[in-house]
Amino acid sequence: MLRFVLLLCVVALVNGQSTPVKQCIANSRPLPINAYIEGCTQTPCNLPQLQDAVINITFKAPENINRMRTLATAYFSGILAIPYNLHENAETCNFLTNTNCPVKKDDTIQYALKIYIQPIFPVGIETTLEVEINDVDRNSSVACVRVPVRIVAPVNSGDGDNNVNIA
Repeated sequence: MLRFVLLLCVVALVNGQSTPVKQCIANSRPLPINAYIEGCTQTPCNLPQLQDAVINITFKAPENINRMRTLATAYFSGILAIPYNLHENAETCNFLTNTNCPVKKDDTIQYALKIYIQPIFPVGIETTLEVEINDVDRNSSVACVRVPVRIVAPVNSGDGDNNVNIA
């Protein structure tokens, strides 16, 4: 019973902030419980160049999972897919905010992904960003979202630090 009450509290909190996302094309995985790109409640989401975009995803584990890896792909004109190297941020288990790996089937997982917006993406370009979380051992999709984004000029935080969350 306590677990159910906690789940309701989590859902209520995350649903307070939400970004409209779509289901991924390459897999039939249902949408996660919630997805929120910090600073974005309508699309296309403005992602400042040279800064971190923070994507919070809450999903239910479809099975017991030992290791997860995140893949990001930018789609241009709906057909040209360019994989985006997340480096160490691809190690999903390192960025879970409410639990640790391994996770159990039906656990509610909260994940915060930071994507640094490289200068190779010019200001003004629009693309669709796909973020897919995979079960490494099964090589299967766990959660996946697609969201239209626009690269905008860097935001000066005023403190000299250009690595800030999107505004």
